[in-house]
Amino acid sequence: MAGGGIFAPAMTPNTQSAAPALDPKAVEKFVSETWDKSIVPSITEYIAIPNKSPAFDKDWKKNGHMDRAVELIAAWCKARPIPGLKLEVVRLKNEKGEERTPVILMEIPGQTNETVLLYGHLDKQPEMTGWSEGLGPWIPVMRGDKLYGRGGADDGYAAYASLTAIEALERQKIPHARCVVLIEGCEESGSYDLPAYVDHLAPRIGSPSLIVCLDSGCGNYEQLWGTTSLRGLVGGDLSVEVLTEGVHSGDASGIVASSFRILRQLLARVDDPATGVCVKDFHVEIPPDRLAQAKKVAEVLGSEIYDKFPFVPGMQPMASDLVELALNRTWRPALSIVGMDGIPATASAGNVLRPRTVARLSLRVPPTMDAEAAAKRLQQILEKDPPYGARVSFKYEKAGSGWNAPAMTKWLEDSIDRASQTYFGKPAVYNGEGGSIPFMGMLGAKFPKAQFLITGLLGPGSNAHGPNEFLHVPTGKRLTASVANVLADQARG
Repeated sequence: MAGGGIFAPAMTPNTQSAAPALDPKAVEKFVSETWDKSIVPSITEYIAIPNKSPAFDKDWKKNGHMDRAVELIAAWCKARPIPGLKLEVVRLKNEKGEERTPVILMEIPGQTNETVLLYGHLDKQPEMTGWSEGLGPWIPVMRGDKLYGRGGADDGYAAYASLTAIEALERQKIPHARCVVLIEGCEESGSYDLPAYVDHLAPRIGSPSLIVCLDSGCGNYEQLWGTTSLRGLVGGDLSVEVLTEGVHSGDASGIVASSFRILRQLLARVDDPATGVCVKDFHVEIPPDRLAQAKKVAEVLGSEIYDKFPFVPGMQPMASDLVELALNRTWRPALSIVGMDGIPATASAGNVLRPRTVARLSLRVPPTMDAEAAAKRLQQILEKDPPYGARVSFKYEKAGSGWNAPAMTKWLEDSIDRASQTYFGKPAVYNGEGGSIPFMGMLGAKFPKAQFLITGLLGPGSNAHGPNEFLHVPTGKRLTASVANVLADQARG
């Protein structure tokens, strides 16, 4: 498959076979030293920047945190001694003339006629409460092998790891494809700015035959994990209004239905309150290969499938069957309530029957489901025949479809497993992820013939988006070395 842009002439098979063999020990040593001496200090600075995604910081441009994060990462990348490296911070405007979140684009010439696209993001989720003493979202703290703070593992390390993997090959004069590194600033808001950049940069991106995404998770820190699917997301606000103003609860209760009770009724139309099982409208048939992978994940992880979560004492997972839990997390719909309005804090709650309740819904939908269609169906279910004639509305702002990876070619499957054996000492494992990476669905549609390596550092306890988020540095090193091996194998053909 031809890559786009300018690259060195393709090597002949004889030239490729004459290329030096990759020295894994040298890769491991270089990567480890680079992480310790350069990457960890820079990511520490990055964590201290409260670069919240635009969905959580409407004044992101005025506040300047996005620009600070871009400048920090771009400066580190520019300083890498990679021959031919070109870096540009691309800034576009939307239809209203407002500045979009910036993108860092890097191009590194290669020695084959292939193109590899490596992807990550630098925006972050908001603070969240519950951080342990001495920790905080913008307080980088190194404890043992873990670097705590928001955004290190999700996904600030991606640019660093991508260039370090490429540099490891350059130092040994190992051929690799032309590489394009794309770091966006809007992923945690649904990547709504990214389609404009992908279209604008299409001639420079070219047609990648391999896409590497470093924004996913790992089931443990003991082997290389490949992500084979991602659930989609429908997010929006369900509002229930019963009065024009609050009234005395002793006077109105029993006559005026509680907006919260009506909300519970509406939610039960979608989500069974006893089992947590969503209505059939949001289910799909699970492909046989994904069923097989779920069984393998259950075999490899055992109780780690649920042990990684900070359950309160006595709390149990939703099922005892580990395979069912793996499928629940990756291929089945699930509804969460992630925020509420109209409900005062307990310290200031009077005996008032409140006029309205608003719940922010987060509905995870299966990888192969059309999220826009799911959003419309959810709206129909919730708004139809409101109890007692209450004023009910559901406004969705996020409808991002999931992604199911194409069949993996033998060379890539063998390469990933070889990298895992080399740097982790165990075979690779493949799993679906319960979260979303909007870019993957977009790229899957745009480059249907591309192969994908989707992986990441978000393993047990790393708690992306929550309190005490951390980056596991040893896994970051091994993952970086593994990417270098895969790039070398691709060029070898």
